[in-house]
Amino acid sequence: MNTQELIKMTGRVRIAMNGEIVRDIKNLVVTEGKEWIADRMQQDTGSAVMGWMTIGTGTTAAAVGDSTCETQSAHQALTTSGGVVAGAVITFASTFAAGVGTAAITEACITNNTTVDTGDMFARTVFASINKGALDTMTITWDITIS
Repeated sequence: MNTQELIKMTGRVRIAMNGEIVRDIKNLVVTEGKEWIADRMQQDTGSAVMGWMTIGTGTTAAAVGDSTCETQSAHQALTTSGGVVAGAVITFASTFAAGVGTAAITEACITNNTTVDTGDMFARTVFASINKGALDTMTITWDITIS
């Protein structure tokens, strides 16, 4: 009898520009994110909740060893710090207002610190360029499913 259970984390990222979904893609939960989950299971008070999202212009494929976004355009607080949990799914979301992060956006990351290059990164995704102009609003909704 095989008693081994495998825990998997999968993710889906939906990106909307001005209220219209323009990307619906998978994401990568990186090693730091998995280690963060283990720390939280031990009730490690040194592991701050995931409360920040970064968008940027980096194009290097996401890899499990990533610890920061490649090229930051904007970094801001999530709509709900720590995300929203429903069963085995945690949803992170952030809206980048008009004038914030204006660039050809190609990457997004979830972190647990107010500055992009510190703390732990939970997940990263790279996607085909989305041109965010000065008048555009970009909303990113990120679901992580633990199964």
